Amino acid sequence: MKTINVCPGTLAQGFDTYSQLCLRKVFNGKKVSHIIDFSLDNDTENVISSVNKISISGVQEKFSAIIEKGKIILTPEGKSGHYILKPMPNYKHLRFRNNIPANEHLTMQIASQVYKINTAENALAFFSNGESVYITKRFDYAKDGSKIKQDDFASIAGRTEKNSGKNFKYLGSYEDLAILLRQNVSAWQVEVCKFFSLVVFNYLFSNGDAHLKNFSLQETINGDYVLSPAYDLLNTSIHVNDEDFALQNGLIPKSEYSEVYSKTSHPCKDDFITFGNRIGVVQKKLYSTIEMFATEQEKVYELIENSFLEEKVKRMYKQSYIERLHRFQRSDK
Repeated sequence: MKTINVCPGTLAQGFDTYSQLCLRKVFNGKKVSHIIDFSLDNDTENVISSVNKISISGVQEKFSAIIEKGKIILTPEGKSGHYILKPMPNYKHLRFRNNIPANEHLTMQIASQVYKINTAENALAFFSNGESVYITKRFDYAKDGSKIKQDDFASIAGRTEKNSGKNFKYLGSYEDLAILLRQNVSAWQVEVCKFFSLVVFNYLFSNGDAHLKNFSLQETINGDYVLSPAYDLLNTSIHVNDEDFALQNGLIPKSEYSEVYSKTSHPCKDDFITFGNRIGVVQKKLYSTIEMFATEQEKVYELIENSFLEEKVKRMYKQSYIERLHRFQRSDK
């Protein structure tokens, strides 16, 4: 196991394990080792024949975990796991697949630290063989241990593989999701702004797998619904050949796209402004959000540099951000 010099949670420099800030946010203040005392059986084969669209989420295993005596362990039978472990997928056709846990961790940290998006608390841990594993704290448990009601947008839309086919979670548009949000959330004006930021973020950071099941609504203690913390954020373009958007109908109806889109087949900030206006984002919030994402953020480069990606993948991640940023900054005006 190589030595580390940045916090595997916050990516802050000067730490050889989790920082106090990370321990507080991810592990409820408990001292926890970043080393997991076992490694998974790499011979396990993922069954992907039932998935038409090759995506990261379709082939990535997840394991339930708990914290016991300062260690991350797999959840014993009969106990409720409050953490999820996501190791490197076994599917051999994914490029740089050993970087997937570090990619998800970095992308989630950028969303949280740079763009102030509410995300599931997360960190990296390391198996005894040195392989990284993404660990995320479940947000569907209340402090008293009770389960919080949560529904993803595939469930809210009533879509299943049985009634909508194998690619059911990729059907529709992001505008359709916003309509569902408005129909199911009483304080939708606030939540639709958060949803808007998340859709822009996914475009800017090449998350081509932001499908219906990767957005959820969660019940509050008052019985109403809000957008769940963001999860499964990943620059998928590093690992697979992706489209700009995961959903088959993209952002908005084809007739509403800009001249830039017509010429390049890629959206620019004008398309996101149209999208924001169509889904009811308050004007002031709409333009401040567009301005934030259209501005090059130095903190993004700092987090990429401090991340646990391989050097070549760091360069690819940085180049991906620069390319998407330049596309986003374009305008018909």
